[in-house]
Amino acid sequence: MDLAVLCDDMVDSLEHPSKGVVSSESVSAAMRAVPRHEFVEDDRLAYADRSFEHRGTRVLAPSTAARLLEALDAGEGDSVLVVGAGVGYTAAVLAEIVGEHNVHAVDITRSVVLDARRTLASAGYDGVFVDCRDGSGGLPEYAPFDRILVEAAAADPPRPLVEQLASDGRLVIPVGVGEQSLTAIEGDEVGDQKGRPLGTVAFAPLLVAGEEADSIERNRTVREDRERAERALERRTGWERDWIDWDGDEGLSD
Repeated sequence: MDLAVLCDDMVDSLEHPSKGVVSSESVSAAMRAVPRHEFVEDDRLAYADRSFEHRGTRVLAPSTAARLLEALDAGEGDSVLVVGAGVGYTAAVLAEIVGEHNVHAVDITRSVVLDARRTLASAGYDGVFVDCRDGSGGLPEYAPFDRILVEAAAADPPRPLVEQLASDGRLVIPVGVGEQSLTAIEGDEVGDQKGRPLGTVAFAPLLVAGEEADSIERNRTVREDRERAERALERRTGWERDWIDWDGDEGLSD
């Protein structure tokens, strides 16, 4: 199995009018250059146009990644922030376009960050900066950014991200609850966060502190909520408990 050929075939299919998600030479060349199989464990899945779960994170389908990259429209030398590092593939493609030292990525889940760092380094992109933090707050110490890409959905674009855009920058983010729209916001639109819709998408929600996939706090909160509900049920005595049983399963009795 020639993986380089599979990679070229993947990009060819994304450029074909039937999909048409790759239209620029920069994205085409970058996706052909990045060894996608380095970012997943199954070579058979690496170049298939489908999404899947991998080590606690969601790997975007190549066509979805291409849509994001084309919408972002990054150029050589641009400073880029990726919110939602994932496996690191999108950051690697951007590194091919803007230069690896210009790419910064953040993710709220520590295990995802560690995996992304290792994978990017082994694939030859160790200059990409990956940090563990709440992505909704951005990366102010490296701002302003020419481009910000958010690989998770929010009801509204987080204000810190909009404020960290350069005056001529662009933020691309899935916006909406339920029905989502890929949205582009220009840096000179800081006062207007509506942006320009670029079509419907379906992304997982942007997580905030305490919602990390591997968070002890998150697991403990779920457990404690369940235990409190069980204790509340046990405390029901007398007419309260009888009323609940009567109204629920037993119905009327003679």
